[in-house]
Amino acid sequence: MKINLHIERLVLDGLPLADGQGAIVRAAVEGELARLLSEGGMAPGLQSGIAMPSLRAGAINLNADSGPAQIGQQLAQAVYGGLTTT
Repeated sequence: MKINLHIERLVLDGLPLADGQGAIVRAAVEGELARLLSEGGMAPGLQSGIAMPSLRAGAINLNADSGPAQIGQQLAQAVYGGLTTT
């Protein structure tokens, strides 16, 4: 199975990130989401391809120790949850 994923815009408003950490979050989101899609697939209605202007994702849990990579992984897992229930 070939998966093409394009995230046009990722808004990270209100997250506890320092300058330059947005790129780390973005890379973690892309990597984790690609892994989840490769391993677990997606909802049958999305397998033939679809463009989505938005997606409602689940909540993430942050704590004082949450770094940018962990935040990105949690975001990807929340988005993946939305993709598998669509």
